[in-house]
Amino acid sequence: MSYFIYIIASKKNGTLYIGVTSNLAKRIYLHKEKLIVGFTEKYDVDRLVYVESYEFIKDAIKREKQLKKWKRQWKIDLIEKKNPNWEDLYRDLI
Repeated sequence: MSYFIYIIASKKNGTLYIGVTSNLAKRIYLHKEKLIVGFTEKYDVDRLVYVESYEFIKDAIKREKQLKKWKRQWKIDLIEKKNPNWEDLYRDLI
């Protein structure tokens, strides 16, 4: 089984959210359909812009916590290194 940390955004350079999951396609679908009540629903954050995969959940959680402590610009730089146009990567999952 794989575990994923992901970053979703409202738009390019918009509001960011970092999460961890074992079922990436399902989790992003839930964000897109506004079925997860809270921050992402309130701020319309549903564009998958960055993903990393891990073999062990403890490693994914460690990375998620690390990224959440990063400065906003570091997160933007990380996204733009792999996804310079902030394309929605969700379509590659389905």
